[in-house]
Amino acid sequence: MIPNVLTVAGSDSGGGAGIQADLKTMLALGVHGMSVVTAVTAQNSLGVQGAWELPVEAVRAQYRSVVDDIGVQAVKTGMLASAELVEAVAELLAGTDSPAVVDPVGVSKHGDSLLAASALDSVRTKLLPVATVATPNLDEVAQLTGVRVESEEQLRRAAAAVLAYGPRWVLIKGGHLPGDAVDLLTDGSEEHWLRAPRHDNRHTHGTGCTLASAIASQLAKGWSVPEAVTAAKEYVTGAVAAGFALGGGIGPVDHGWEFRTGS
Repeated sequence: MIPNVLTVAGSDSGGGAGIQADLKTMLALGVHGMSVVTAVTAQNSLGVQGAWELPVEAVRAQYRSVVDDIGVQAVKTGMLASAELVEAVAELLAGTDSPAVVDPVGVSKHGDSLLAASALDSVRTKLLPVATVATPNLDEVAQLTGVRVESEEQLRRAAAAVLAYGPRWVLIKGGHLPGDAVDLLTDGSEEHWLRAPRHDNRHTHGTGCTLASAIASQLAKGWSVPEAVTAAKEYVTGAVAAGFALGGGIGPVDHGWEFRTGS
């Protein structure tokens, strides 16, 4: 049986992030990827030129269609755009007996907003409480909690602030800090520090989507959260190292890097 993993996220027409990145990641990691499209973006290597969210009923119908017939072993959420969509998806996740990886997407790699300010409270009170793992970057931590992290030592404080909203585990991504790429995974008692060398490569579009999808893929195989996150970090580190130029701006990470290196 190939595990089934569902991404609930926005479409990136340039193929570097969003459901396109999620499905490529799932294929690379040996699971069957399925999708619920929450929004459509006009997006390329230069930025997001437009975004249109789907009606709540369309998102709910896609989710029920997949889960009720095919079933899922893990779910990953990304761009949810509005408070209405956040709350609908949180309700769907609460009724699904599978691990949920929540990437609380706030802005794109280029700084374009992908979540209405009015939706932040819904993320805090509805979405984070149903997450098995939440994977905020430092900007999203600041958006959600007001905690600003400027050093590795402050990652613990950021994790505690996010855990207060109810996810079972939180992975605070410290990739925006100087030095090695250091992330902190914790459930409030256990701590796992994940370090990787920083690669001098500007082509990192889709990193967050890819990491969250990689975690969901490994959880779907029955791995523990620390095992899944450790393996996902290794996969993403390789993908970032192999990121390539595309268009005139920031290119994507290479989801197929393992195929190309033969490892």
